[in-house]
Amino acid sequence: MSIHKTEAIVLSRYDVRETSVITNFFTRDFGKISGILKGFRSDPGKFASSLQLFSHNEIIFYRKRNSAVHLVSQCDIRDNFDGIRLDMIKMGMSSYMMELLGAVMPLEDKNEEVFDLSLACLNELKSAYNSDKIATIFKIKMLALSGFKPHFDSCVSCQGRILGASKFSLSLGGLLCPSCFAKDTSSRSIFRGTVATILHIEKNDFKSNLNLGLNPQIKKELDIILNAFLNFHLEKELKSQRVLDKLTVSV
Repeated sequence: MSIHKTEAIVLSRYDVRETSVITNFFTRDFGKISGILKGFRSDPGKFASSLQLFSHNEIIFYRKRNSAVHLVSQCDIRDNFDGIRLDMIKMGMSSYMMELLGAVMPLEDKNEEVFDLSLACLNELKSAYNSDKIATIFKIKMLALSGFKPHFDSCVSCQGRILGASKFSLSLGGLLCPSCFAKDTSSRSIFRGTVATILHIEKNDFKSNLNLGLNPQIKKELDIILNAFLNFHLEKELKSQRVLDKLTVSV
């Protein structure tokens, strides 16, 4: 076994045996990993972190060659994001971000850009009033940086440039030009402003995107299309999305 030290965001955790927990982390240097913290439940003081969801930690772990679950020997809290935990909507959005990371990012595939984006979004959520915009930016940027994104640069079928009307195909994972509409008869029309917004967010950094104005109609279509794309290609609806939808409706 080799020993490593890295920053880590908690994606999820669950109990094992009577005293231990297995935690899924998204780390700066190793991507998504799973680690067992032995004795965490019987002696919480053994680790300097409560391992709460989306907390930012520094971990030391022994990397096993023949197992996907590594041994975490030390876990120190860097930021628990307590400001987020005081707001149910922000809690829901942060939980959604973590579940999306866990569903999309491959195991042990380093992606520092996605790590930095996740941390930047969590830090912004602590004091932001535009939390809904932050979640939308995260979703679009994370999909682009991970390579999982829908194809919006050109026609997904013929690769031709789209200058006018277009439709979005869930099954093909991108836009269709008028000449290719017949390739997916279930494709749906999409506003040009929605396409332009997605391309703008993909190409610009997180801080710049915070200044972007989002038309309510375009924001609504963004959510519908991106959520449908994720549900189709992940072959499931994220549990935290259902919870978040109920929270936003009740507010």
